[in-house]
Amino acid sequence: MTTRMLGTLERCKDQYDAGSADTKLVLLRRLARADLRSATSVHRLHEVLCFLRAYPDDARVLAQVERMLARFAARTDLKRHRAALADSGIAGTAIRYCFFWSTLRWLARRWPDHLAMDRGDAGVEDKIAAALPLLLTWAEAGTLKQLELPGFAALDRLRARGESDAAFFARRIAAMPGDGLTREAFHDAIEPSYELAPGPDTPARTRAKHAAAPMAYQQAPLRRDRPDLRVELGRRYRGLRTVSTRVGEQLIELARGAMVTRSRDLDAFAYGNARDVRLVDDGGGLAFLLIGIIPERRQLIPGTCGYLVLHNGVPIGYGEAFVIGRAATMTFNIFETFRGGEAAHTFSRTLAMVRHVFGAESFSFDQYQLGKGNDEAIASGAWWFYYKLGFRPLTAAARRIMRKELARMRADPKHRSSAATLRALAESHMLFDLDRKRTPGLPPLAEPGLRVTEALAKMPAGARERALEECSRNAMRLTGLHSLRGFSAGERLAWLRWSPVVMFALRGVARWSAAERRALARIARAKGGRNEGEYLARFAAHAKLEQALFGMR
Repeated sequence: MTTRMLGTLERCKDQYDAGSADTKLVLLRRLARADLRSATSVHRLHEVLCFLRAYPDDARVLAQVERMLARFAARTDLKRHRAALADSGIAGTAIRYCFFWSTLRWLARRWPDHLAMDRGDAGVEDKIAAALPLLLTWAEAGTLKQLELPGFAALDRLRARGESDAAFFARRIAAMPGDGLTREAFHDAIEPSYELAPGPDTPARTRAKHAAAPMAYQQAPLRRDRPDLRVELGRRYRGLRTVSTRVGEQLIELARGAMVTRSRDLDAFAYGNARDVRLVDDGGGLAFLLIGIIPERRQLIPGTCGYLVLHNGVPIGYGEAFVIGRAATMTFNIFETFRGGEAAHTFSRTLAMVRHVFGAESFSFDQYQLGKGNDEAIASGAWWFYYKLGFRPLTAAARRIMRKELARMRADPKHRSSAATLRALAESHMLFDLDRKRTPGLPPLAEPGLRVTEALAKMPAGARERALEECSRNAMRLTGLHSLRGFSAGERLAWLRWSPVVMFALRGVARWSAAERRALARIARAKGGRNEGEYLARFAAHAKLEQALFGMR
């Protein structure tokens, strides 16, 4: 009986016609009291509830769903199947994952008592044993070498009473000499796995929601038609606001939690800048949470922004935009729970948001997003999803495969591309340009770095650091800067990173006008500012910079 009710609810969850809300309410109330027999059924009910929280028919359905989700961790069937539901992200269940350094440090600060190391990997234990002496006092390091304790036993000897092994390990790495990049490299080379035990406020998909996000009830069928990207790109979002630093911190935690509960990680969220968090209201309950990156983690040339897609405050997807001038390389992911919803519409509105916030008019997806080394993209048919919306492959080889597949489909409408064919297609970027007359292309991002590398390789051995110091001074003279007085720490760092590019990678910069060189200095400084918006605007407005960097405009 309960299995039949659950199946009926799954079939009608995304139907929005007369009487659908009443039908859902009846089924929801019965399932709230039901005892489900399997872990699979518990998981299915949870996913329906998450979907209906994002796409509720009316206030009655939303209230019932909210009550059921609030009590979900206390369900008897959830407790009975807790072990089988590990890694599901459901409240009341554990999460096991090979967290990267930034995520480990966040979890260890926020929930130290709930975090422990996974002790099932003997190879990792050996790495920990070798690494620990580098994190300790000289006396402790010498003792460990004498005792030859296994890694986990050594952690148990060293950590304070009541302190978890994971919290101790994170604390010692945080205290080691160097900077964040050094500590990240040290930890991630070990590749330890961790378990986050459930708690009342630990990350859980069950609780994931931004209560202050735009809200709208679903009173019409879901938009499943194929949008015209050029039409959508012309339609601006409803509103945009920058949130306070305090709210920014909370929203970054929401985004990080969305990753943790799905065994994923994203640098834009892991190194999110709480001073650069914006909320874009696109109307109809759809919103985008835009998260900038702290200055020390920004890429040299592209401006980077992570985004979390919200529907009625519920995270339904995420991605990143890497913007250079008018071009944006995108990543885009809809969470599995919501893939039966409005994926194409949401995607088109994502591109429109990036266009109107950052000024991009040309968009691309890299090979991983299309399926190279990404089985999830192959299984979902990501390549054809983007093709049908107007994206086309960059390389001639991929275009030949595309034409052959299209011919097969015309001859046999039932033909579907094999996984091998999709992987071959995924060897090429896909591109789309708002202007049909332009030929989309990709800026050769490696070129400026290669020119810097070639110049430094010509220096005598040991002269690199001195050359880099001279770069800063020479670039200041070239661009009319008298000093770095008044620069923030982020702006100083950006200047030091950009000065070798100014001196070694920019073609013809010495022949620029004084005004153009002064503008270049302002661009380099803006790279380390509060957010990258000013940097992107100044970069796009410079008449010669893109051509000098990449040989294109």
